[in-house]
Amino acid sequence: MKELLGHWHLWLVIGLLMVGLYTVIARDNLIKKLLGLSIFQVSIIMFYVSIGKIDGGTAPILIDGQTDTVFTNPLPHVLMLTAIVVGIATMALALALVVRIQEAYGTIEDDELSRLDAEEK
Repeated sequence: MKELLGHWHLWLVIGLLMVGLYTVIARDNLIKKLLGLSIFQVSIIMFYVSIGKIDGGTAPILIDGQTDTVFTNPLPHVLMLTAIVVGIATMALALALVVRIQEAYGTIEDDELSRLDAEEK
């Protein structure tokens, strides 16, 4: 039991993954789908940052005379900073597309958009 509770951050990641996935699948509103994708992305970023930390590890700064130092790998953290920037840009583009869809069709509900598309064909 202690082993399961010791990895609370992984349980949080799994919970956020499920909330994001459910929101994307179960909702018809495009804004809600985008929020679900954003929650899903946050959970992935949290996962990578949490596995990048090593217990007892320090920043990878070399100090003269220390040879038995355990370092934490900074690469996952750097990659996730890049993922955050790309995610923000992608979300901004997606929201702009939703605004254009609203202007063109008068709705952002997925089922109504499908119905309108079927009527046009």
